[in-house]
Amino acid sequence: MRFLALKRGADEWVCEYIVGKINAFAPSAERPFVLGLPTGGTPLAVYQRLIEAYRQGRVSFKYVVTINMDEYLGLGAEHPQSYRYFMQENFFKWVDILPENTHIPDGLAEDVEAEAKRYEQLIADLGGVQLFFGGVGSDGHVAFNEAGSSLGSRTRVKTLTRQTLADNARFFDSMEEVPKYALTVGIETIMQAREVLILAKGLAKALAVEQAVEGAVNALWPITRFQCHERFILVCDEAAAGELKFKTLRYFASTEGQINPQLREDLLCYSED
Repeated sequence: MRFLALKRGADEWVCEYIVGKINAFAPSAERPFVLGLPTGGTPLAVYQRLIEAYRQGRVSFKYVVTINMDEYLGLGAEHPQSYRYFMQENFFKWVDILPENTHIPDGLAEDVEAEAKRYEQLIADLGGVQLFFGGVGSDGHVAFNEAGSSLGSRTRVKTLTRQTLADNARFFDSMEEVPKYALTVGIETIMQAREVLILAKGLAKALAVEQAVEGAVNALWPITRFQCHERFILVCDEAAAGELKFKTLRYFASTEGQINPQLREDLLCYSED
């Protein structure tokens, strides 16, 4: 596990990591880079920076294939609160990604079980996800894998908790309008990616970060499952690190400071010891 708690620049760090991974992979039409993506408030600043990196000519998405984590059941692509619409307006239409290379579960699928199996098969046919970028909910959920979800789960329908409905209500006129069900990739689906990168921002995510870094693997905090991934990176801002022990911050900052000396002034509790 790699953990970065940054005083500033968490969004920028994540953006540059994604850009670096795509460029190092040198994708082509025959060998695309498969990138898992989230929606919601957390990734917006990262998407803005990725768009700017594209405009600067520092990265191309022409040979990138995206796999989004989830979609609300009952919302079509044209609905302004669907995740297809969110991705189109906040990222896809601003870069050179090919529309046929952008994949999101079908929220209007008549047979949701068949759609879930199709999505899993799609990922397999692509050769797996190179990097799955995601956020985390205040209760530790990743994608729509709520507390208590099977840590071996695959893409399926999930009933959303009241906490998740409340967290997402800001995107709707009222909480009653938030869809109660979603198609989501599973924890094991994400675990199969070659790398998992989770970004946590704000005080509301502090308990989830604490569990992810200091807690035991526990289905009540789904994010803890990624402790077992050989290439798991958790990046958070100062507020989201607020529940961690000082010695935890000092340990990870010291380790990261040796890897990236240029980050030392931005790392929390860095020590030369």
